[in-house]
Amino acid sequence: MHPAAARRILRLALGTGLCLAFSQVVNWPLSFVAPVLTMFILALPLPPPGLRKGIVFVLALLAPTLLGAYALLPFLTHMRGIGILLVGLGLFFTFYYTARGGQPVLGTFMTMGLTLVTTIGSVSSELLILLVQSLGVCAAVGIVFVWIAHALLPDLPPDPALAGMQKPPAPPPDPSTAGRRALRSLAVVFPAALAFLFMSGSPSYTVVMIKVATMGQQATADHSRAMGRSLLESTFWGGIGAIIAWQVLAIWPSLLMYVLLVGLAALIYGRWIFQGPAVHPKFQMVSYAYLTMLVILGPAVLDGAGSSGAPTHRIRGRPNACS
Repeated sequence: MHPAAARRILRLALGTGLCLAFSQVVNWPLSFVAPVLTMFILALPLPPPGLRKGIVFVLALLAPTLLGAYALLPFLTHMRGIGILLVGLGLFFTFYYTARGGQPVLGTFMTMGLTLVTTIGSVSSELLILLVQSLGVCAAVGIVFVWIAHALLPDLPPDPALAGMQKPPAPPPDPSTAGRRALRSLAVVFPAALAFLFMSGSPSYTVVMIKVATMGQQATADHSRAMGRSLLESTFWGGIGAIIAWQVLAIWPSLLMYVLLVGLAALIYGRWIFQGPAVHPKFQMVSYAYLTMLVILGPAVLDGAGSSGAPTHRIRGRPNACS
């Protein structure tokens, strides 16, 4: 294995595992979101974000939530038709930003914030306040553990022999192509957001909307046939990983085992995320599969806001956790 790929795989496992352990011990509402955000950033072959970019990431997640609270919720409450149209336009913008060459992390964070506020905040202002506070804490903690992972396992010096072999970055797609990709992503996300909009709000919907938001960003980058196959494969392999981890936790329900299983999954999935000095050809599908495993498994072991309600037996080592 290439040393750079091995370093990134280990960093993915270390950062995600440490963030998971910390969030489970502290046990704030929606704590499982923090390791998801850490994993999402570490699964990209990018240098560590600086302080300024870290703040931008947090704001990209919170700004659509706050904007939706003050601009969209009055329309969704009193003029629902116009509010739904504004939600569709907002989602289209987040997908168009990514399709035109914007950073996928920022695009995904913006999509998450917008979908969460429309599906949860439109029903209860108390849930909206809890959502904004929890997302802000999770985003900040996630960025901190990205920095910690990079500090413990920094990138290797670049190989001078490979410097001249790097391909120039591809030009951004033209507006019409980006618009078609954004519309395709909107067709994936908007029906789910619309369905939850007419249902009773609950923090447990957070895990579903995180998955739906990432599916929309995944649809932005792939061709139509490849997109469908990639969405199915990522959901399947992520579900398989969550089922296996759940069964192992049923044998030994402890926080240590939970963290080790998540780290082991990062080592397994990571072999198909990073390859050589860059990424594996299937990195996008496999990274979303790992994310799917986390968003399925995380709420299942919680007991409280955001829990998926699976009270079988408790994880030893942290309060108010069940597996």
